[in-house]
Amino acid sequence: MTNPYHPPVKRSLAIAGHKTSISLEPLFWDMLRDAAQAEGVAVAALVARIDAERIKSPTPPGLASAIRVWLVANRLPGL
Repeated sequence: MTNPYHPPVKRSLAIAGHKTSISLEPLFWDMLRDAAQAEGVAVAALVARIDAERIKSPTPPGLASAIRVWLVANRLPGL
């Protein structure tokens, strides 16, 4: 496992044909990669799905925040 206290790392992804950069701590990048692998999809595809879900919120958070929340909620069912 990556050091959980490492500063955020910025990576670029294409989501729905649009390039975007996302800054997440390495721990969250690891969790995101593992979640995508478990679902049999690319990281960009999973991020696109999270993005589509967050946009439906009455007060959508930023994409990086939405990814963190999604990862925690899916890792700890019942939240």
